[in-house]
Amino acid sequence: MVRKLNEMVKYIGVDDIDLDLFENQYYLPHGMAYNSYLILDEKVALLDTTDSRTSGKWKDALLEGLEGRVPDYLIIQHLEPDHSALIKWVIERFPNITLVGSARVFSMLPQFFEDIELHSTLTVKDGDILDLGTHKLQFFTAPMVHWPEVIVSYDITDEALYSADAFGKFGALSECGFYGSEDVDWAAEARRYYFNIVGKYGVQVQTLLKKCANLKISRIRPLHGPMLEYETENYLELYDIWSSYRSESEGVFVICASIHGGTMKAAEYIVEKLQENGEMVTLCDLCHCDISESIGNAFKHSRLVLCASSYDGSLFTPMYNFLHILQLKGFCKRKVAIVENGSWAPSAGRVMKEMLSCMKDIEIVEPMVTLKSTMKSTDKELLDNLIENI
Repeated sequence: MVRKLNEMVKYIGVDDIDLDLFENQYYLPHGMAYNSYLILDEKVALLDTTDSRTSGKWKDALLEGLEGRVPDYLIIQHLEPDHSALIKWVIERFPNITLVGSARVFSMLPQFFEDIELHSTLTVKDGDILDLGTHKLQFFTAPMVHWPEVIVSYDITDEALYSADAFGKFGALSECGFYGSEDVDWAAEARRYYFNIVGKYGVQVQTLLKKCANLKISRIRPLHGPMLEYETENYLELYDIWSSYRSESEGVFVICASIHGGTMKAAEYIVEKLQENGEMVTLCDLCHCDISESIGNAFKHSRLVLCASSYDGSLFTPMYNFLHILQLKGFCKRKVAIVENGSWAPSAGRVMKEMLSCMKDIEIVEPMVTLKSTMKSTDKELLDNLIENI
């Protein structure tokens, strides 16, 4: 798709509405957008390429967008294959093009293209400026947001941040809207994207935000998801919250992994009582919810209640997997209550505590409640106590 952003800047990205899993693991109900940009100034700059699945459409969009001109620069912000698949093709099609990237980009390129020939390269570091004529691009390195070679590009003229994978989200633009203001579900899917793709690297995101703190950012142009052109301070604030591992909501996220329904009855009781107390509560059945959405919701809330069955002397698999991923993504700074269930030798609570102990600044609410098969009237008193303490 070719779309004019202003007199000199064009969007030439491609939607893949048939892709069902991103990175072969994250559910895509609305496909995925692979964004790419052209700046047609005195010098022509191409910012990133696309995924191999969308190569044909992207080539067509590039050639249409160029209108017969030849790109002088290919700016490689991110080498992940969904943005770099056509680098070699671009070099072969435009042999005089100069590749622009971080030092790490050029050391990693041969890993993806064994026989690539680099005729002209420009290595950039923090603060370097590329003068295209009217437009001037200032570069900032963003290592581990979420790969080590990443850079972002700030167009001083347009006050536009080309943000690589930062500020991205799941969903094709044709399905979710070209601008963030058109996307009613931006925060939910951007949160799911952030915590599952970038979440582990909050410190590095904070470093990038500090580098960009003195820039006037009027628009954000990411490699995935819609253009963010209105109230960009809201998007920047969300990224500051997410990357500092603060909660967005003082609500309670109740997460349940129940085998035969007994544990779920306790979870539903907890939800009912919390709502009676005026709390904002979200309930997740881990056996049926998308786990990546559950990860995003866990980071959104300030308090969690984990309800899970014992299984094979350990923890029921959906909850085990959920906590394992939470740990990988750097989950921290939360208050967590635990409800375990076991018909004999309950073990879920012990395992949940062990897994939580590997996460930083987790306050475990006492008492942990142990159910034996089903919730009984005496259990409700214990649950009421737990609810009061959460």
